Amino acid sequence: MYDKYISPLSERYAGSKMQYIFSAEKKFKTWRRLWIALAKSEKKLGLDISDEQIAELEAFKDDINHEEAKEREKVVRHDVMSHVYAYGLQCPKAKKIIHLGATSCYVGDNTDLILMREALELVRVKLVNVMEKLSKFALEYKDLPTLAFTHFQPAQPTTVGKRAVLWLNELLLDYEDLNYTIDNIKLLGCKGTTGTQASFVELFAGDEEKIKALDKMIAAEMGFDKVYPVSGQTYSRKIDSKVLSVLAGIAQSAHKFSNDIRLLQHLKEIEEPFEKNQIGSSAMAYKRNPMRSERIASLANYVMSDLMNPMLVASTQWFERTLDDSANKRLSIPEGFLSIDGILDLYLNVVDGLVVYPKVIEKRLLSELPFMATENILMEAVKHGGDRQELHERIRELSMEAGKRVKVEGKDNNLLELIAADPVFNLSEDKLKEAMNPKLYVGRSSEQVVEFIDEYISPILEKFSSDLGEKPDIKV
Repeated sequence: MYDKYISPLSERYAGSKMQYIFSAEKKFKTWRRLWIALAKSEKKLGLDISDEQIAELEAFKDDINHEEAKEREKVVRHDVMSHVYAYGLQCPKAKKIIHLGATSCYVGDNTDLILMREALELVRVKLVNVMEKLSKFALEYKDLPTLAFTHFQPAQPTTVGKRAVLWLNELLLDYEDLNYTIDNIKLLGCKGTTGTQASFVELFAGDEEKIKALDKMIAAEMGFDKVYPVSGQTYSRKIDSKVLSVLAGIAQSAHKFSNDIRLLQHLKEIEEPFEKNQIGSSAMAYKRNPMRSERIASLANYVMSDLMNPMLVASTQWFERTLDDSANKRLSIPEGFLSIDGILDLYLNVVDGLVVYPKVIEKRLLSELPFMATENILMEAVKHGGDRQELHERIRELSMEAGKRVKVEGKDNNLLELIAADPVFNLSEDKLKEAMNPKLYVGRSSEQVVEFIDEYISPILEKFSSDLGEKPDIKV
């Protein structure tokens, strides 16, 4: 176990369900399901295939003789024909009709499409679970004012919940893309060696209706209602690109979230969960590093860069097919899915255990609020007979003075005291303190949180209510 390379995706990051989808066991069982679907459909369309042969195929559909297939592949250097051979050893009566009229891409490509759809459905379950946890967090903190940032400089306040809704909105965009992709994945069907269905013209003596029916019947057997209308030997590799584009979109959203959490943890306002016995640094024992958010960022970078693989494959395929896609697909598709699975597990874990420090949030907000309150103060002073232009200039001067006190002298912000002492404003200190209520400056943050979740998120959570309660599979 320790003397050869093992992917960290399987050892450290991806969950067991996603790993199974891209396992050899799952792949070869799907191959056999496809061979059975082909035989059943061909029998219904009049080919000489017996019930006994199909029953034999059914009996061994889940009993994969891996070692016999592996030994055969060493001889013939062809994975599909090795498994045709191994299946035939178990099914001597059906041996002669296995893979009848098909090419390798019949099992290879159709399986890839089936597995990608299953994997996307698992991604959707995990994404919805993250959305559920994030919506709860947003609602819990919808009223908690916090300093907002533009350019990472203090800006008009928002609420902690409203900021969480920004993360949630990006996941909603991903959910919509994910749904579209799941709904539009089709099966390749059985198109033959170059996509012309020539072998089936021979098998069915030129009966075009039977040939066209074959695709639909196989698709129905495999749980699909549509097939791609035309193909070369393979389905268009642009499909892989479209699928990984969805995963890259989720990675972008997760990365943005993780960056924000890392910055907030630096500010000591919000922290990711930190376990009782967790070590933050090998040297600095006091440290609480945002390690899981950083891992999200790391895996997200990989997923986004992985998108280049199917793009390059799709753009450089020659005519009806070349095999330079094969090795790349074996890596890029499963690893993209395993990585996003790990990302969503981490995202769910972090959101479920976020630690909020309201006092720190309040302290930072109040330290900057005098600057943000100046517009309200200006309006109030005008009501008391002041000249708007004169007051604006005076606020600018006093703000510079207070800013220098904070930045140069390291002292507290005394802008309100300076304004109260200036007779041009004609405002008491008590009146000025009324302007220091943070809730006066958050606009409709709270209302936006409730409206967004009620209108956009709750219907999704209701639709997938039976899938909620997912526990993240965090290994390290």
